Amino acid sequence: MRESSVWALAWRRFRRDRLGFFSLIVVLLYLVVVLATATGLVARDWQQEAGVSFAPPTFLGPGADTPQLAKRAEGAQALSDYGIPDPLGPDLAEIAKGLSGASANETRAPTLALGGDKWGRDVLKKAVKGTETSLFVGLAAAALATFLGTLFGAQAGFRGGKVDDFFNWLYSVLTSIPYLLLVLAVAAVVNQKGVLTVILILGLTGWTGIFRLIRAEYLKHRVREYVLAADAIGASGARRMFVHILPNVSHVVLVQLSICVVLFIKSEVILTFLGFGVGVDTVSWGSMLAEAGSELLLGKWWQLTAATVAMAILVTAFSLFTDAMRDALDPRLK
Repeated sequence: MRESSVWALAWRRFRRDRLGFFSLIVVLLYLVVVLATATGLVARDWQQEAGVSFAPPTFLGPGADTPQLAKRAEGAQALSDYGIPDPLGPDLAEIAKGLSGASANETRAPTLALGGDKWGRDVLKKAVKGTETSLFVGLAAAALATFLGTLFGAQAGFRGGKVDDFFNWLYSVLTSIPYLLLVLAVAAVVNQKGVLTVILILGLTGWTGIFRLIRAEYLKHRVREYVLAADAIGASGARRMFVHILPNVSHVVLVQLSICVVLFIKSEVILTFLGFGVGVDTVSWGSMLAEAGSELLLGKWWQLTAATVAMAILVTAFSLFTDAMRDALDPRLK
């Protein structure tokens, strides 16, 4: 009864935090988008070439890039007249070809809501589909890392001795290497792209922070009266760890889980941007940013903007939600 009243008190405290509650609504909306894309209700045809090559956003108009492309094509022609090869010549020629054939192909739209990429795919649909990939990777990897960190921390903090020494040694080895360098090194050694691979890499290397906190909590709780009383009546070690102590440290696990989601979303974007993340047939915010790097040379900024804004909103909302949840679950405020 006391445990449920504590959670009810935390929920009431959380609802009073307007910013945190609004952030929770934003996170839930992103989860609804993930469910909709996973079931095929939206963005099912994200690979369809719905518009012309590099179709501009609708609010810019269909001829927004034509003068700029013509100017760059004229500059490329002037350079070729002097015998200087233009490094962007092939790309400009392909773009000009796509624009010239746009009128012949009436099925391709001259503009799209948030623009199109090099192949004419809708950037809005790619951003929505990329939300599914990036958020799923973040949630799954965070769940794996939280499970491992909680399990290892419980074993080390409760049992002590050689078990504690082993996990402390493993923790020291992993934390002695900078996190980003460690993830990139493991990804390079595995040398296999895919969503599952990214989840395993992030989950198996990102449990160290949770382990440190859970170990400290178990060291503190294992000598308390209720645990000693459970030992006196014959409760096993596993029962004391996961039935008696774990509910009393679950607030730490929950907060660390939400923190890891933010960390792993950004890590997936970095891995994919550097070429170690999801495969080429899967769209994510990282793959969109990787494509946008070359597009910026041609003045095409809309794919970069769409992926960055979508990621920034989710990461900001998740961070604010985590802060509000930490304040609501803090035992010192009860």
